[in-house]
Amino acid sequence: MKRLLFLFLIANLTLLSAMTKKTDMNTVDDWEYNNTMQMEDTTRSIHSIGRSMSMSASPTPKAYHPVKKVGLAVGGAKDTNNFKANIDNGYLPKLDSITYEGEFYNHYFDTDAGSKECKALFCPSYSSAKRKNSFSDEEEYFLSVGLNSGIDEADFKRKKLNLVVVLDISGSMGANFDDYYYDNMGNRIENQEKSDEKKMKIATESIVAMLSHLNDDDRVGIALFDHNAYKAKALNLVGNSDKLAIRDHILELTERGGTDWSAGYQEGLKLFDGIDLKGDYENRIIFLTDAMPNTGELDKNKLFGMAKDASEKGIHTTFIGVGVDFNNDLVEYVSKTKGANYFSVHSSKEFSQRLDKEFNYMVTPLVYDLALKLTSSNYSIEAVYGSPDAKIATGDIMTVNTLFPSSSDGTAVKGGVVLLKLKKLSTNVDDDIKLNVSYTDVDGKAFSNEQKVNFKTQKSYYDNSGIQKAILISDYVSVMKNWLIDARAGCNDNVKWVMENPTAIMKRCTNYPEKHPLYPVMATWERKSCALQVSEGYKKLFQTFKKFYVSEMKTLKDDSLKQELTILDILLKQKTSSFKKSDKSDDEWQFKN
Repeated sequence: MKRLLFLFLIANLTLLSAMTKKTDMNTVDDWEYNNTMQMEDTTRSIHSIGRSMSMSASPTPKAYHPVKKVGLAVGGAKDTNNFKANIDNGYLPKLDSITYEGEFYNHYFDTDAGSKECKALFCPSYSSAKRKNSFSDEEEYFLSVGLNSGIDEADFKRKKLNLVVVLDISGSMGANFDDYYYDNMGNRIENQEKSDEKKMKIATESIVAMLSHLNDDDRVGIALFDHNAYKAKALNLVGNSDKLAIRDHILELTERGGTDWSAGYQEGLKLFDGIDLKGDYENRIIFLTDAMPNTGELDKNKLFGMAKDASEKGIHTTFIGVGVDFNNDLVEYVSKTKGANYFSVHSSKEFSQRLDKEFNYMVTPLVYDLALKLTSSNYSIEAVYGSPDAKIATGDIMTVNTLFPSSSDGTAVKGGVVLLKLKKLSTNVDDDIKLNVSYTDVDGKAFSNEQKVNFKTQKSYYDNSGIQKAILISDYVSVMKNWLIDARAGCNDNVKWVMENPTAIMKRCTNYPEKHPLYPVMATWERKSCALQVSEGYKKLFQTFKKFYVSEMKTLKDDSLKQELTILDILLKQKTSSFKKSDKSDDEWQFKN
């Protein structure tokens, strides 16, 4: 019996060896970039060194609960890591480093998805709430849009991919992850994560992990850039590439030279030449850089202008900021582009999670051009929290350009909500509010959905924990944004100073920051470092808001809300700023009525 088993194993090992040799004979090492080429030389050559490690052609199947549904989340900024990293490192964050949609994506929300059976791609669910704002004393009306899908998680399958990775190999990628570069003035401190690994090493290892999720019928291409751009690998079928050799080449990349984002993106676009962009493939560029593009990149022929133009042709972009150097303001601008999203990573753990565990969701937009039309004689939309297009989503229309799939724990969806604040137009008896949602799928097919909702007669209530949590997080973001506007006015932004008394500030601290008198005139593009300081007035505000926040957190029984509480505690411990009254950077919170 043992002899038969031995012969069986030998036969199978021989067959496996033969299959491996056959596969290797039918694949090609199509790598074109040579680490040793001169930086100004555009000559391409093959460079290959063998390793014992291999790159899997397809992901390991995951076991999912059979009735668990995929959720949906808004595109654009997918985290607030830049905001947190700046505070952790003692710097004043920039205004758009914290966004409502980014903060929502840090949490799971009860979307009341189980109230109605969902079999469609997108099934919005609506919840209502009324409250008296403890800061402004105003009665407020809210509706939340739960972003649900009828797709079983077990059945979720992304489209085939034409994927181009554009990687920054400039000299700054040679810095360690525990180095923290803030601006071009040379300010530098240590990151909280102690690591002696270079950004380049972690980036290349994460790219290799990401590529393990590709199937043989996907295509992958790679472009590199320093102050020049290089075609590293043509956009070819994964099944025709020598995976082991390509893996080796990626891991051998080293940093050098300056940075030309536009050249890198243009090189990535060239890889799509000859590819049918109208076929059954998702066309996506993953653009990775640790540098900070400037506003010039918004021009039509520059990085962000090209990304917007590419989206109109069917090529979408995922931007990944490596470290805290990435200018989040510009990313927020470009993330409004159809099919685009943005992630920032500040540690090897975050990088691995983004490019490995969340890969399939990151590259798979499901819903486009979502528009919600509100019809009511008593209400209009005053503000929208959780959409990059919130600034134009007022009146009767809310718009969201892209929804991506999102994870669900069975009862709640990660980032699965958009919050609307409504303005009451009359004192008439409340009537039904008609909500009509229209959207298109990835194939351009149009859908619509109409439902009616109304507010309850109670003076204060929340339909469920999901809308209560969304309102609380929106309050937190609004407080942070209003603080950043005032704090940066006392730092180095060039603003037209507007004086307000403490009562006025208290009333607007939880309002959407568009109401802030400084916001329209602030210089929001270029980021310069400001030391983290909190005025005595804002410390009082944070203390008051913390009491409210803790009370709501206890009611919700949600430990995930502790991450925002940690930020509040850090700010309350900061050195108090001491501005003189004659200084143009006065903090008006210190003035008396």
